[in-house]
Amino acid sequence: MPEEQVPQQQAPGQPMPGQAPQQQMSEEQIQALQEKIKQMSPEELKEFQKKQCIFCQIIAGKVQSRKVYEDENVIAILDVNPANPGHVLIMPKEHYSIMPQMPDSEIGHIFVVAKALSNASLRALEVQGSNIVVANGVAAGQRAQHFMMHLIPRKEKDGVGFHVPQKTTPEKELQKIRKMLSESLGSKAEETTAKVAPIPLIPKRKVVEAEFKEQKPKKKEIVKKEIKPKAEKKKESGINLDDIAGVLGAK
Repeated sequence: MPEEQVPQQQAPGQPMPGQAPQQQMSEEQIQALQEKIKQMSPEELKEFQKKQCIFCQIIAGKVQSRKVYEDENVIAILDVNPANPGHVLIMPKEHYSIMPQMPDSEIGHIFVVAKALSNASLRALEVQGSNIVVANGVAAGQRAQHFMMHLIPRKEKDGVGFHVPQKTTPEKELQKIRKMLSESLGSKAEETTAKVAPIPLIPKRKVVEAEFKEQKPKKKEIVKKEIKPKAEKKKESGINLDDIAGVLGAK
């Protein structure tokens, strides 16, 4: 999974355009700053983070970017170090460091924007698919101070790898994790008495090109019904031609 990229022209700690180069802080200054940050209220800390965030500067128009989409709440720009051509960074205009800080409404909106941009890349760039990636936290590869989603257009054999190892976990450990997650969500974890068979590891398969073309409806198979031959009329009938003519009014 690719790490988030910070724009080369304006990495954190570098001076803004027109500003003099900043001097490196001494250990005493760093410690003093850390103590100051600890004493900040949540509002003060958020404002401090916004001032230090390069992506907030991009959103404010103070740093140049290659914008591909913008609305009242979201902006999308091209990554300056793309994994593939058309690699887009989608982010909220409001500063949030990680996804759990975002309101549900904003999370929903940013996914709607990601869907629209994914469809646009499929049409415009003639790719076969896309990855939508969130690096949530430093351990997950997040480098930027601003929450964002990565939209990476994909083609077969493009060299971009997303290898996720498959590990086996004992049943007791799975039950423990399930209970912890359920309780954290506020729901009661139900105990399962039936033993669940372990899920087998999926063997590696060749990448198959995903088709996004509209599928034509399959033609219905025409089932030929066997037509039984009509039974032959009995030769010996009680009705003759004169009787039929009489019914029709013929004289």
